[in-house]
This record gives sequence, C-alpha cells and structure tokens, in this order.
Amino acid sequence: MNRRKAREILFGLIYEMDFHKDENPDEVYKNAAEFREFEDDNYILKIYKGLPDKLEYIDKRIEESSVGWKQERLSKTSLAIMRLCVYEMLYVDDIPFEISINEAVELAKKFDHENAPAFINGVVNKIADLEGVKTQE
Repeated sequence: MNRRKAREILFGLIYEMDFHKDENPDEVYKNAAEFREFEDDNYILKIYKGLPDKLEYIDKRIEESSVGWKQERLSKTSLAIMRLCVYEMLYVDDIPFEISINEAVELAKKFDHENAPAFINGVVNKIADLEGVKTQE
C-alpha cells in the first residue's frame, strides 16, 4: 500500500478515535479494518498505536498554533488531519516535514471544507517552526 492511501486510512482511524474515546483502540482498529477492508500495514500500525501517547502534546501544539480557535471549535476532520501531520513531523524520522505538510493539505482538499487546506497549512507550518522541524538553509 502506498503512503497516500495509508494516510487516508490513518486519517479515518484518527477521526474515529474522537467518537470512540471509551473503547479499546485495538477494537476500533479491528472494526475499521474489517469495515473498510484494509490490511495491516506497519506505517499505519506505528502511527495508530503511537499517537495516543503523544496526543495531549500534539493537541496542545495545535491549539497554541490555531490563533483565535479553541480546539472544540475546530472541525473534527481538520483536527484529525493536523494530528496525523504533526505526529509525522515530530515522531516519524524518515518523512521530511514538507511531505507531511503537503499530504495534510491534500487530505484537507479531499475530505475537508474549502477553507481548510489554507488553515491547516498555516497551523502545521507554525508548529514546524515552533518545534524547529524546518531545516536551516
């Protein structure tokens, strides 16, 4: 499976996490895999299993960088896309931050409202700056 398809699956899983907070994450994953008919993938599993431990920090960074927007006002779609992007930027070493940001914008174009790509781009770029993820030229 290519990374773009894997990101779409991850986006869906992360989106579902918000609606199944009290359920076992392994069951949510299993049910989603059966319903959407996707097979296990190391990239998907790594992020899906790693995200919950980093979620509080990631959400704090998203809220700090979403000037004028409280997290509860963000669309769940935008939030899921940004969570995936920020996790990749901070915790997946083999993906350049530019790729993570570009893929987040592409997910927003496909699944979110028309203003979301620019908003998401701004927020995740600000996080990249704050975290020192961007390379010095």
